[in-house]
Amino acid sequence: MTVTRHGLSIGIERVDQNFFLSLKAIGKLTHQDYQVITPMIDAALKEVAAPKIKAIFDVTEMQGWELQAAWDDFKLGLKHGSEFEKIALYGNKHWQEVIANVGSWFISGEVEYFEEYQQALAWLNE
Repeated sequence: MTVTRHGLSIGIERVDQNFFLSLKAIGKLTHQDYQVITPMIDAALKEVAAPKIKAIFDVTEMQGWELQAAWDDFKLGLKHGSEFEKIALYGNKHWQEVIANVGSWFISGEVEYFEEYQQALAWLNE
């Protein structure tokens, strides 16, 4: 039997009006993955008047998206893009760096790509 791992895990911390999101993508993300994670992010941000979010997104085990999941990710970025102050994308493949650059077009805050986790965290805390 073959077991295929995929999905998103999320951690959310709130300090006053500031949010820190920790996301990890595993495998090839699906539309169903976004149906689970999107309401969680929406609910976390709903009650905050003007959230300023710093996020680290670990994509070292990510293999890509299904087409519908890529669209879901784009919509999520458009919906909450103005709420992000900084996003650190931690990866290990060139295409992930390209995605970080493209993603920065849709986010009002800063987006940076890192190959070292500690460097990503340090940048977020600057």
